[in-house]
Formats: sequence, C-alpha cells, structure tokens
Amino acid sequence: MRYNFPSGEKIVTSFVVGPEDTASFGGVEVHPVCSTFAMAREAEWACRQFVLKLREDHEEGIGNGLTIEHKAPALMGQRVDVIATLESCSGNDVLCSWEALASGRLLATGTCSQKVLDRGLLQQRFERLRDTL
Repeated sequence: MRYNFPSGEKIVTSFVVGPEDTASFGGVEVHPVCSTFAMAREAEWACRQFVLKLREDHEEGIGNGLTIEHKAPALMGQRVDVIATLESCSGNDVLCSWEALASGRLLATGTCSQKVLDRGLLQQRFERLRDTL
C-alpha cells in the first residue's frame, strides 16, 4: 500500500437523491427522502476513493466498519456532497471520517474503516467461505 496522502486530505463525491435512494422496504416507500442506508453507501464510496489511490495493483480494499449519524433529510432531486477526510493509515488499515451536506446543510457524519489486502488472498478467503456453504 502506498502512503501518498497526509492525514487531513479530503476527497469530495456527489450524488443526486433518486427514487432508489429513498427509505423503502419491500418495495414500499416509507419516506420520500434519502435513506440512511443510501447515505451509508455513498459515504463508503467517498471513503473508498482513498483506498483506490493508496492500493497497489495486486491489492484490494474491503470495508470493515462504518458509522453514521443521520442528522437531517435530503429531498429527492437534491444534490448531496460527501466529504471524506483521511484520518490515518496504519499498516493496512485506512480510517476516514466523513460528512454529507446539501446546499451547505449538514445531513450526516460518521467514520469508515477499510483494510487493504492482497487481492489473491482475499479471493482465497471468499472461496473458503463458499466451500463452507
């Protein structure tokens, strides 16, 4: 794993809240706003951008922790900016904090931790798991 980002480095990703992002269960919409699980997906994607830049060709990242405090709703059609901040890289661990904003309004905050592992070893782990099913 390359260490070419200092702690505090930021990466911003954006998405527009669509029907697939609303709070829905079993095809039934609960609220026509961005769901917590969609926010979590987008937060992990923003933080993964660091892994994509830090990993080497034979490596892959895998998430191992995500926290979210959903503070305010985002309406369908609103653009949401997710700001990932690199907190630390230690060994093969990558830790980020993140926040989501819409029109400058804070929607959510949290952390995301990922590990960078050898791609071949990771695939072997998945195959061993499949063998147990």
